[in-house]
Amino acid sequence: MNLTIRHLRYIQCVAQSGSVQAASRLLSISQSSILAAIDLAEGEIGARIFDRRPARGATVTPAGERFLVAAQPMLLAATEFDRAVGDLGQRVPKVLRIGCFEPFGALFMPDMLRTYVESVGDVEIALLEGDQLQIQAWLAAGLVDLAIVYDIGTIEANGVTPICRVPAHAMLHAEDPLAERDAVWLADLAERPLVLLDLPQTATYLMTLFDILAKRPEVKFRTRSYETVRSAVACGFGVSILNMRPVGRATADGKLIARRPLLDELPIPTLLVIDMYGAAKPFFVRVFIETVRQFFRTVGPAGFSVTTPELAPTLLSP
Repeated sequence: MNLTIRHLRYIQCVAQSGSVQAASRLLSISQSSILAAIDLAEGEIGARIFDRRPARGATVTPAGERFLVAAQPMLLAATEFDRAVGDLGQRVPKVLRIGCFEPFGALFMPDMLRTYVESVGDVEIALLEGDQLQIQAWLAAGLVDLAIVYDIGTIEANGVTPICRVPAHAMLHAEDPLAERDAVWLADLAERPLVLLDLPQTATYLMTLFDILAKRPEVKFRTRSYETVRSAVACGFGVSILNMRPVGRATADGKLIARRPLLDELPIPTLLVIDMYGAAKPFFVRVFIETVRQFFRTVGPAGFSVTTPELAPTLLSP
């Protein structure tokens, strides 16, 4: 066949993202390049890989499912080959490519990565920050070596390592009467305007927390930025719900911000390290995972979460 690894990665990204347009955006390449790869592959195998309809995106056909299953071992082998050839004789690559859920970049990644670099020696860090869907597309395409995400939505990776659970909490203006309480209920927040962290999957998760109530709060401010959420709450636009708090040397909340645990019994997202190596993890991936584990053990639940004393002992993964 005349197909290249690049063609296979384009096709895989279309299957995961659901459309050529979404894959183009995630991979930062033209739609025409992706369409050319699909046309070439379909011509080679003599069958349609995708059922492409303008209003429905790209749906994988049965033949496409078989094609993608067959392509997966080649993609994994190519990623490892590129890594091995690029770093011959080295147990740690010169450049570590990491994907992370966008808010994590400011909340804890530099602090944790400083520990990693001190452990393995001189290495360049390439941090790609995006939403949960983008990160998994980057991982599948071999653009990152591993990634840190929440277990929100479907996780597609060969290696999934749980680190800790991070319960949702309320962010309030310091002068809000609710800030005088030790903990609050969702019902109290539902009566106030909401500042929403509006990232794909994240916004859906946050809003569905209110499904245990008769009504949802009215969203008055939307942003993709964790930092902007903090500023909007400090400026009086409303309350917000977040999971992780700033860790270590990350910028602390100002005097106008108060965080309080939620008293409702809610699903708790788990922080994960994901990779495509499965059980055969290279040395640098194993060291990275252990560094992340130790970082959160050292920080402790009080350092990365806002929770109740009863829940705190259950948050760190074994």
